[in-house]
Amino acid sequence: MVKSLLLYVNKSLNKGDAGKLLLRLAVGGLMLFHGLHKLFGGVEGISSMVVEQGLPGFLAYGVLIGEVLAPCLIIIGVLTRPAALVLALTMAAAWLMVGTTETWHLDETGAWAIESLVYFFISALAIALLGAGRYRLVKGEAWA
Repeated sequence: MVKSLLLYVNKSLNKGDAGKLLLRLAVGGLMLFHGLHKLFGGVEGISSMVVEQGLPGFLAYGVLIGEVLAPCLIIIGVLTRPAALVLALTMAAAWLMVGTTETWHLDETGAWAIESLVYFFISALAIALLGAGRYRLVKGEAWA
C-alpha cells in the first residue's frame, strides 16, 4: 500500500516542465530585484569597486546585463541557457569583487555570508543545464 501511494505521488508530481518554469521564475524574479535596484539607483557603488580592482569604471554597467537582461530572458524562456550562464558569470564576478573575504564567514543571523551568491550561481548553472522547458515564449529550440 505504501509503495503504491508513493508511486502515485511520484507519477502525479512528475512535471519537469512545470518545475523548470518555477525555477526560472524564482531565480530570474529574485535576481531581477537586485538588478532593478541598480538600474534605478545607479551603479556607482559597483563602479567604485571595479575601479578599486584597477579596471575601468564603465565595466560596472555590465552588472545590468547580468542582473536585469539575463533574468528577464530566463523568466520568459528566451536564450535561457546563455542567459543563465551570463547570470552565473555575474555571480562569480560578484564573489570575486565582494565575497572572497566573506567565503568562510557567517553573517549576523548565522547564514553563510555568501549564501545568496552561491544560490544564484548554482541555480543559474542548473537552469543552463536544464534549459527552459516547454513553458517559454519562443517555440524553436535554438532560441529557448
